[in-house]
This record gives sequence, C-alpha cells and structure tokens, in this order.
Amino acid sequence: MTYAETLAYLFAQLPMYQRIGKAAYKADLANTHALMELTEHPEQGLRCVHVAGTNGKGSTSHLIASVLQEAGHKVGLHTSPHLKDFRERFRIDGEMISEAEVVRFVEQYREGFEPIKASFFEWGVALAFWWFKEQQVDIAVIETGMGGRLDSTNVVSPEVSVITNIGWDHMDFLGHTLEAIAAEKAGIIKQGVPVILGEGSEEVVAAIKRKAQVEAAQITVVDQTEPITFRTGLSGEHQERNARTALATITELRSKGWSVTDEHVAKGFQKVISNTGLLGRWQTLQEPPLTIADVAHNVDGMRVVKRQLERIPFERLHIVLGMVNDKDLGRVLAELPRSATYYFCKADIPRGLAADELRTQAAVHELLGDAYTTVGEAYIAAKRSAALNDLVLVTGSVFVVAEVI
Repeated sequence: MTYAETLAYLFAQLPMYQRIGKAAYKADLANTHALMELTEHPEQGLRCVHVAGTNGKGSTSHLIASVLQEAGHKVGLHTSPHLKDFRERFRIDGEMISEAEVVRFVEQYREGFEPIKASFFEWGVALAFWWFKEQQVDIAVIETGMGGRLDSTNVVSPEVSVITNIGWDHMDFLGHTLEAIAAEKAGIIKQGVPVILGEGSEEVVAAIKRKAQVEAAQITVVDQTEPITFRTGLSGEHQERNARTALATITELRSKGWSVTDEHVAKGFQKVISNTGLLGRWQTLQEPPLTIADVAHNVDGMRVVKRQLERIPFERLHIVLGMVNDKDLGRVLAELPRSATYYFCKADIPRGLAADELRTQAAVHELLGDAYTTVGEAYIAAKRSAALNDLVLVTGSVFVVAEVI
C-alpha cells in the first residue's frame, strides 16, 4: 500500500475517539496486551517518563522531551491528539515518524492486527513503542490519552510517573468527583517508581498519596509558589506551573543518573517549540490584529484562557468558538467573557457540536454572536470584523484550532 492507502485503511478500520467519542473507548487493557504480544513486547525495557493529568500534560511532556534532547539523549515522544498530521503523535528528537515507517508497520502486522479489533489510540500506542524500540531511543516521554489506570499507555514501567493536575474532564469515564478522577489518574503509579504531582487540591493530593503509599512509590508534590529561574518558549502563568512540574521531573531523573545540566534545562525550555513541534498552546497566528489559538476545551482550561486575556491589552474581543458534544458545556461556557463577540462553529468531525446548538446554549450564559457552517467561515468573519487593536481568539477544541493553524 501507499501511505495514502495505508492511512485510509487505518481510518476506515479503527474506531477513533478523536472523531466519534465514546464508541471508540475501550475500558480495559486487553487489546493493548494483545498488541504488545503481537509486536514482540516493545514496552519491555523501554526507559520512559509517563505523564498523566487533566490539563498541561501535553506541554509538560514536550518540555521534558526538549530538555532531554538538549542533554544529548535520543528522545522518543508520544502524545495525542494530533492537530494537522497524525504523525505528530510519534516523534524522535522532534522529528515525526516517516510515512514509510507507518506503511512498514501496518504491512508487517496487519494480518495479526485485524482480529484484535483495536481502537485507533491502541494501535497508535503499539506503533509508538515499536518504533521507539526499532530506533533504540535512550528514553521516551509517554503522554496518557485520557485517564491512567486503564489507559493504553499504562503497560510501561517508567523511570518516573508524572501527574500534572486533576480537573473536570471526561467524567463519564473517570468519575464524577475530583477524588475519583484522581484515583483513575493515579493508576499510572507503579511499584517503587517515584511520582511527581504538579498540583492539586487537598482531596486530590490525599487520593494520589494513598495510591503512592500502596505502591511504595516516593511522591514529590511540586511547590508551585517557588520562583522558577528558567523561562520557557510558552506563554502564560499556567505554563510556569507546567515548567515547575517538568523541572521536578528532570530533577528526579538526575537523581537516577540521567545526565542533564542547568544549561540543558534552560535551552530545552526556551526551544521547546522548535525542538518538539508543539502547536496550539496560546499560539500567535498573526498580528495585527493579534490572533491567538489555544486548545483549551474544559473548565480549568477556560479559566486559564480567561486569566491570559486579562493580561493582554485590546479594544474588542472576537472569539471563534467550537466544542465537541461530550463536554460539560454549561461549566465551560460560564467561564467565557460576556463582553466578546462570538463566532460559533463546528469542527469537521462527528463529535463536533452543531454551531446553532452551541449558539443557543451560549446565549443562556449571555454569550452572543452568530453561527457559521464551518470553522473557516467563522475565522474569516472574525478577522474581517476585527480592527487593528482588537484580539481574535480561536478556542474550545483541539479540532477547531487544528483547522486554522
């Protein structure tokens, strides 16, 4: 098969949570274990950092990988979802997996793969681990997909486990209290493996400490009030918190013998975007007018967006907003500014919430604007309406941001 044919086959064969939601979710690790067996257990012996959390786990993963790259290590990075090209999920030293390698993997394992009936994410985990083993990476940074305990990535034995934070997202799968969600995320904690917790409420910290105690795992709760001397290439106070979590992780790796200097940390933080290809995190698309895209999509993410907006001078605010249909819509909308003009839209995926329905729900929260057929139309309308001193923000969903960057 050509790469295009291979990609078409994968999208046709594999249920993809990114597109269809709940129907693609597999609530156990049976498929993953079968895939590991099929691919000759690439997870065994894979030295890695395993990163979970509600928000910030992508940025934190990229920061850690960037620092390790600067230190001269060969670094694998597996993250999700992708924005433009699904190969974004699989990187070594910042470079995406080649199309030829994807084709080779599918051709090599297709016959044994089909009976397993894996999801897209499960298949992607197998590809990542297989490729990292083939390329003999020194260390990999592995981001969980959704939870932790039952996440397909949770077959590794990492050098250190990282939980960035716990917030309200994916409650249908993870639980309807922060304590329950924390317990699911804490499922990545392994026997005797140190744990870094970026931040959390008293109940969250207690839940994660309980799991760490059961596993005899030393836990470090990051002091988020500590000044950080290393600046990152990412904007926002939330990225300072992610940087502290990444730094605590690097410190733990140093204690285990990994060679990383302060200079590597400084360069890795500063060059995180160019080193790893990170996209969509308070990313400036153009100016003037200042146009920013951010993948915030849940309550805590929108609170961060609101704080970011308070730090930027502008005359009028234009928000291109699209969401998926399985989010806690009311809570998210309650965080958005009423003074903005909204351009409601639907991303080109089945999970996308209809623009008219989003507009109706937003009106309940006094968020007013027009609905547009596509993200592109909404984006063009916002830019046409914006004066030079205005701000245009594209947010609400990874998939909306993906259509404009």
